[in-house]
Amino acid sequence: MALYRGMDRRALDAAYNNSAAVAGSAGIIADWRRRSAALRERVAGPRDIAYAAAPDARLDFFPAGRDGAPTLLFFHGGYWQRNGKDGFSFIAEGPLAHGINVAVAGYTLAPAARMDAIAAEARAAAVWLGTHLDRWGADPGRLFAAGWSAGGHLTALVMGEPAVRGGIAISGIYDLEPIRLNYLNEKLGLDAAEARRNSPLLHLPARAGRLIVAVGAAELPELRRQSRDYAEAWLGHGLPGVFQELAGCHHYAALEQLARPEAPLALALAELAG
Repeated sequence: MALYRGMDRRALDAAYNNSAAVAGSAGIIADWRRRSAALRERVAGPRDIAYAAAPDARLDFFPAGRDGAPTLLFFHGGYWQRNGKDGFSFIAEGPLAHGINVAVAGYTLAPAARMDAIAAEARAAAVWLGTHLDRWGADPGRLFAAGWSAGGHLTALVMGEPAVRGGIAISGIYDLEPIRLNYLNEKLGLDAAEARRNSPLLHLPARAGRLIVAVGAAELPELRRQSRDYAEAWLGHGLPGVFQELAGCHHYAALEQLARPEAPLALALAELAG
């Protein structure tokens, strides 16, 4: 029986299973953890800073080492139900090379939190950081957001916050209806109303900074469609931004385009924050 865009449950499960679609994905995640541990050793800065009351509502701050620097708030991926901030410290490599501070945010994962709560934590992180940047000598007027996969979704949700001046949403999910209908909902527990409430495609902000909606050209078709649809809706709503397809990149390689200093998204961030 077709559930969504002509796909039955089996096809819909496969359409959003990035781990199965990319050979060696577990090894990629393990490498990210190794690189993250190395960066955490190399770059000093405050860790596990509480931005809200929940135990996992914490962020790590990696300073670029200059007064008045812009700051990137980054949300990790894992379909809102796995991974954590410590395994994504490596993404700071790219922004730091361009003089941009990085704050990597953790958040409560499903099933311990529903999507409403996860979204509220993401917004709280943006609000809290925007009002506390001056404690590290950062420019409070230049806060930007970025995220990958589930973090791309959270980035889209915080773009309407006044403190956020622009963003990069990488390989995100912007319409949660197919997520509600596939295997991912076993832990998320989305109902139709909650899926609608938390779908950025259905709740575009009235005003926002420039948003780069990026996706790998070699990603699953549904991931590419989600990003194209969101970029078209964003631009059609009169909001500033651009759609960027990353040549040759699968789901995991797309994030490397922010983590590598000379890669396209790291360069785009430097221009955005400049």
